[in-house]
Amino acid sequence: MQAEWMAPEILRNEPSDEKCDVFSYGVILWELCTLLQPWEGMNPMQVVGAVGFQQRRLDIPGGVDPAVAEIIRRCWQTDPRMRPSFSEIMATLRPLLKNMPANQPTRKRAQQTDD
Repeated sequence: MQAEWMAPEILRNEPSDEKCDVFSYGVILWELCTLLQPWEGMNPMQVVGAVGFQQRRLDIPGGVDPAVAEIIRRCWQTDPRMRPSFSEIMATLRPLLKNMPANQPTRKRAQQTDD
């Protein structure tokens, strides 16, 4: 994995657990919401310094659903113990999926194939 998606504790070569994956998931969720590359224009060493040692995080645009923005922020907590579990993340996302407009693809529709 590249530095852009890594948790601060990984970048600092500290002990880690599944909460580092939660941090990375927050970056991926940010990508899905913004359609942007994380830390574009920065080289990996700059990302290590910014995320791992300066506690910087990507900007979450105002147009991102507030509930999703809050998930992203929680995933990016500096203290891994403060990050949500994947079960907590899913519990927050499920109600949002129910409120998606009908023209948005859902998992069931995405799995259908033309025969």
